[in-house]
Order: sequence, then structure tokens, then C-alpha cells
Amino acid sequence: MDATISSFKGETGRDARRRIRAGTNLAPTSGMAPGYVQGNLAILPKALAADFARFCQLNPKPCPLLASSEPGDPRLPALGEDLDIRTDIPLYRVWKNGELVDEVRDLKGVWRDDLVSFVLGCSFSFEEALIENGLEIRHQTCNVNVPMYRTSIECKPSGSFHGPMVVSMRPFKPADAIRAVQVTTRFPSVHGAPVHLGKPELIGIKDIAKPDYGDAVPVRDDEFPVFWACGVTPQSVVATVKPEFCITHAPGYMLVTDLLNSQLAVL
Repeated sequence: MDATISSFKGETGRDARRRIRAGTNLAPTSGMAPGYVQGNLAILPKALAADFARFCQLNPKPCPLLASSEPGDPRLPALGEDLDIRTDIPLYRVWKNGELVDEVRDLKGVWRDDLVSFVLGCSFSFEEALIENGLEIRHQTCNVNVPMYRTSIECKPSGSFHGPMVVSMRPFKPADAIRAVQVTTRFPSVHGAPVHLGKPELIGIKDIAKPDYGDAVPVRDDEFPVFWACGVTPQSVVATVKPEFCITHAPGYMLVTDLLNSQLAVL
């Protein structure tokens, strides 16, 4: 798959979704529709929806819930008037019994009337604020997907849902890391402040150069890695719980909404 990062200054969330729906953007969404909130996706059968909603409530750092749908309804009007969850993400993952069975560009062939969609806040939304504060986003500089790692940090369980937290990583010099903490603390709806700084082995990451999702980026000698809770956590949980069927976004390929990042900031 094409891993080139897209950037379209001045476009809206709706503009981005229309390009994605038309099949003209197949890249990760970091940098797309500046100013607009992006979201992670988890779609589950109705029988599992209540437990997953509670899982999100218990684990707001990795799973900050922005909106959920009615069963079988592909719309999420709270996030966009013309939004169709079946077509508006560049790349989806289809899971059966905890195994990844397919990656698809739309969900028309697998959609079911009992499916409930959950959209979770994404760290791509706070990256804009980091850039505005003069901080480099290394994966954008390198034109690759953000590196993400499964950790030894266990999420709080709900029903059958349990498993390890996934984190995303951005390297910074110490002074810049302090600023990054200050900036992202203002955005609890999109993961908020980091969950860990430095020493990846303390949270179960054996090799920073080998992410479980996304792409590796260089961490220079005068920098250390900074880790934020990540909305790919449900995919880690899916691999642990093994539900008979579910759908997620592919890591790095998000839903671009009509919400503004500025609406989520806590002053």
C-alpha cells in the first residue's frame, strides 16, 4: 500500500472524505485537512457493543470515544453530515476470530445490519498543535506512517474485552518533550498527555526500531522517545479477545471528521 503522507492545506474534513470516497486518496491521513479532528475506527456486532462502550469509558486514554452509531447505520451525524463509515476511510481491516483476514478500500461487501461503529480520538489531531508550537513530527518529516507499539500496560477489562495498550511514538529533545507534554495535555479527547517518556523497555517495548504497526523513525542521540496512548489499542484487544467478526481502520488511515481540533482543546 502507498504509505506517502498527504497534506492538503485549506481543505475541510468533508473535502478529505469526498476524495477518499472517490478513491483519489489512498495514503495515510496524517497532515490531511489541517484543523479537523481525525478518528480511529472499531466496528463490532451489536451483541458486543455495550461491553465495548464500557471498555472505552474505562480506558479513556487509548480509547477516547468521540461518537458511536445505531446498529446497521453507516452514518455518524455528530461527526459529519454526509459521512458514510463504509466508504470514507482510505483503508479498512476485516477481522474474523481475532485474525486479520482482509484489507479493503470500502465496506460495501462486508457490511451487516447488526454492526455498530465506534470512532475514537486520534493523535493525528494534536499533531497540528505540536507543529504550531515549533515541534517537529518525525514521521511527517520522514514521509512515513507513525510508529506504534504493543506494550505491557494492561487496559481495564469490560466483559470479554481486555488486552494491552498500544502507544504511538514521537522522538523529541528533552526541552521539546516537556513542551509536547504541555501542549497535548490540552487535548484529552484525542489521547491527551503522553503515558510514558524514555526507556521503552519499561513498558514492554523490546526494540524501538521494530514497531508493531506503522514505520520506524530515527531517534537521535540527543533525543528520547515519547509515547502516547493510541487508538490502535482496539486492534490489539481484538487479537486478544478474538471476536467472531469486527472491522477496524488500518493503522494510520483515519476517519477525517467535520469537528475542529480547536473545539477539543481544554484551555
